Amino acid sequence: MIRKTIIASAIFALTVGCSVQDSGTVVTSEGSAFGKHGEIKVQTSTKDGQLVDINVIQQKENKVLAASVYTEMKDDMINQNTTEVDAISGATVTSKAFKEAVESSLAAAGVTLVAGLAKAKDVNKEVIATEQNFDVVVIGSGGAGLSAAITAKNAGADVVIIEKMPTVGGNSLITGGQMNVPGNWVQKSMGIEDSIDIFVKDTLKGGDYLGDPEMVQLMAEQALPAAEWLRDYIKVDFYQDQLFQFGGHSVKRGLIPRNHTGAEWISKFMAKTDELEIPIHTRTTATALIQDQNGRVIGVEAEKNGQKITYMADRGVVMATGGFGANVAMRTKYVPELDTRYGTTNARGIMGDGIVMAEKLNAKTHNMESIQTYPICHTDTGVISLIADSRFFGAIVVNKEGNRFVEELERRDVISRAILAQTNQQAYVLWGSEIEEIAETVKVHKDEFAELNRKGMMFKADSIEELASKFGVDKQALLAQVDRVNQFAKSGKDGEFNHRGGLKPIMKAPFYMLVAKPSVHHTMGGLMTDTKTRVLDTKGQVIDGLYAAGEVTGMTHGSNRLGGNAITDITVFGRIAGKEAAAH
Repeated sequence: MIRKTIIASAIFALTVGCSVQDSGTVVTSEGSAFGKHGEIKVQTSTKDGQLVDINVIQQKENKVLAASVYTEMKDDMINQNTTEVDAISGATVTSKAFKEAVESSLAAAGVTLVAGLAKAKDVNKEVIATEQNFDVVVIGSGGAGLSAAITAKNAGADVVIIEKMPTVGGNSLITGGQMNVPGNWVQKSMGIEDSIDIFVKDTLKGGDYLGDPEMVQLMAEQALPAAEWLRDYIKVDFYQDQLFQFGGHSVKRGLIPRNHTGAEWISKFMAKTDELEIPIHTRTTATALIQDQNGRVIGVEAEKNGQKITYMADRGVVMATGGFGANVAMRTKYVPELDTRYGTTNARGIMGDGIVMAEKLNAKTHNMESIQTYPICHTDTGVISLIADSRFFGAIVVNKEGNRFVEELERRDVISRAILAQTNQQAYVLWGSEIEEIAETVKVHKDEFAELNRKGMMFKADSIEELASKFGVDKQALLAQVDRVNQFAKSGKDGEFNHRGGLKPIMKAPFYMLVAKPSVHHTMGGLMTDTKTRVLDTKGQVIDGLYAAGEVTGMTHGSNRLGGNAITDITVFGRIAGKEAAAH
């Protein structure tokens, strides 16, 4: 595709009468490359071997993650007159594709950038005050941090968010975004019976009863008010006629955001922070917490572009830095098995910084050895396969031998271990049009399908035999397995694994199949907190002025977090942290 674009772009450049040999003439051309969500097409303008402009004319990347690619990376290319510039951390796939698109455009025009034409950098471009004063300082811009900041601001506090990455959102941005809420409005419209008590029981059981019952009860009680706040105030658009039933849950209770991704609610959070004029200081790395002589946390030391900044917090500091799933050294400290053989679903910045900073203040951690893998991830990148959410609507999971080997709605850890015990430590997800018409995962995640299809990791076919051949799965065994599934679907009883959601028929073409394996997903351990989100020290005493919410904490999920509980957790406790910090 890139080659075709280069040829077409070269013709385009000639037809507009531009030539690199024409001294002083601006040369324009187009080029493209494939990003994470499809083709990125750019138009470059050059003059005498100098990049003049780069215009992105087509792209479908995550708009929050890609923002810095199309601004900072673009400016660096123009100012340094080269495509060899630093990628945007956390958006490496988009960065690489943007670079390739620019290079293909330059090649199409026959332009070679001339060394030595880089523009002088404006070293005074950004002047940063070395000491800044706020009521509440929030560290981290994921769902917990944004919930805390907005709540604190509405409580009358002057708030700032500091974020070490160039983009906001953390893991919250790249999640599927589903949120478990007992007694929600969609359940009522669908006639689904649920209750806070059932949700509490599911969550405690799902974590092998190692989660703190008081924290789980609080999360369950505040789930509906938090979801209504997201819907009515933050303006998150939830589907009104669909719900997820994640593994370990007794009923369907997972609200689904528009397009089934966290981008929906992170983008709405960003709009609200703009409206409330809450500053977000990106590329700003918190390095230490500041205490006064009485041990109260009164601020944060940070660094940006090599410059040290002190953020003073008159009322409190909220730690919302996430877990440590992307930190191989830290996770293997607690679970040696989870080394570099495992990918991770986590954003690049999820390194456990907040836990380490708080530990230096003698903060107590809890449950650190509980680290969860997500069962269905891309085999090359480790990223969660959102298109495989078809599993929650009846898709089956089989091995190389063509057989099911686990209930598809089991707990994540159970499915992950089962997959790792199969041939090549991977599995295959299969479904047909009956399920797709309900789940619509291929329709919603068509860019993911295109990417996986290009890589030979997912196929669509008119027959199950064709899919089996493409993946080298035992054809006859798979056909026999599907036949049994269809019989179970008809009878309403899964005779193999007692599928708690009820199996669906797989009879109608086209059929879909993808290959997947587990990745490190969620760290259930973290800082010990009380129900007011105050961080506790090793003696069980409150560290005054320090609050924590989200995956940086370790009290809620026990040995295993059930799917859809993370969004509930970070929103509920993020709001509590913001309220408590502002009220200090």
